[in-house]
Amino acid sequence: MAVETKYVVVRKGEEKMTFANKKDADAWDKMLDMADAFTDWLQQHQPELDEAQAEALGMLLAEQKDAVQHILRTSKLPDAVKEDAVESEEVAIAEPAEESASAPEKKVRAVKAA
Repeated sequence: MAVETKYVVVRKGEEKMTFANKKDADAWDKMLDMADAFTDWLQQHQPELDEAQAEALGMLLAEQKDAVQHILRTSKLPDAVKEDAVESEEVAIAEPAEESASAPEKKVRAVKAA
């Protein structure tokens, strides 16, 4: 018989997520705390926002905290967001699947110097 340890993140009496290690559970719990703080802040400053919208925006901001921090520091989009936008534009402009399937696709990644 095997014994498994599971870490469960519980919010308002509801199980949100189960993890195999404490570190991941703590990180998820911290992100949910941040999402709650963003939600409360949004509801205070934008009372016309309904609760579901405020929660969705709060969760988005918490999940994308690195990008939000970068934007706050530099007033510019992070490179990863720019690359995603460029790739989605390339997909929209791409030739029909039959022609593009014959040519192998090369991906070029930009590397920042330290």
